[in-house]
Amino acid sequence: MISILIPSYNYNTLPLVEALHSQATTENIDFEIIVLDDASPINENTESNTKINLLKNCRFERNETNQGRGKNRNTLVSKATFEWVLLMDCDTFPKEDTFLKNYIRYIKNQTGKAVFGGIIYHNEKPKAEEVLRWVFGKGREEIPLKKRLSDPYSHALISNILIQKELLLSYPFDTTIYNYGYEDFVFIFELKKQTIAIDHIENPAYHLNLEKSAVFLEKFHSSLQNLKYVLDAKIIEAKDTSLTKTYARLATFRLVKPFAFLFQTFEKTFVANLLSKNPSLFVFDLYRLGYFCVLNSR
Repeated sequence: MISILIPSYNYNTLPLVEALHSQATTENIDFEIIVLDDASPINENTESNTKINLLKNCRFERNETNQGRGKNRNTLVSKATFEWVLLMDCDTFPKEDTFLKNYIRYIKNQTGKAVFGGIIYHNEKPKAEEVLRWVFGKGREEIPLKKRLSDPYSHALISNILIQKELLLSYPFDTTIYNYGYEDFVFIFELKKQTIAIDHIENPAYHLNLEKSAVFLEKFHSSLQNLKYVLDAKIIEAKDTSLTKTYARLATFRLVKPFAFLFQTFEKTFVANLLSKNPSLFVFDLYRLGYFCVLNSR
């Protein structure tokens, strides 16, 4: 019935697999859970993840060399047995014990080919050095169902999505997007271009891993480099994201280099706010736009 596919990198995925295995067993369905580690360092997480192989219908595998985010997911899809695939990130965890039951109900009703259950974050404010990731997640990823339904493509992520395997084979993840950022956007954008609907239900998973704010900021440097690539390669157009839309307006009035200069002038001030106990998403948006202008001014 369902293949649960979890790409992993240097993370203890065993608790997630145990929870999903328990739910699938309770529902008495045909299932498999495959975790594929993308050649992360061998450490205590590796040791813990090997215990996944002791669970019925579950297996943990490890790439010999790093494939990158897109190719690793495509490899997982190629290993899937069943018609339906549930893609989950290794650092997510179901909110409810009925998590799989809700997706099984969707499958049985055959209402569509893809459905996103939502991502949420715990309400407790994390440690000071992890606040930026939490603020961003609460503000930009934890979207109420009603709002998600109003713009289903913009508010879908691949970290908790049930989708037919044939779609994943027909529209694989872009393997040229190697590092963090925009591989999910490009995949969902392709579904939008093909007019393949994404349904939304209330079936959230918690995002658990809150990396330090400085690490998260550095990851966004990578994501903006990916955004520049997909824009330059005409995989997307400037109108397709709010950031590139704003950038295009600046370019129209030849303001990209002046804005890049202003960004570099005030960069330390921006970073001070973003690494503080109370980071501002408005400042974060200015930082992203400024950094993108710098990338395009080189």
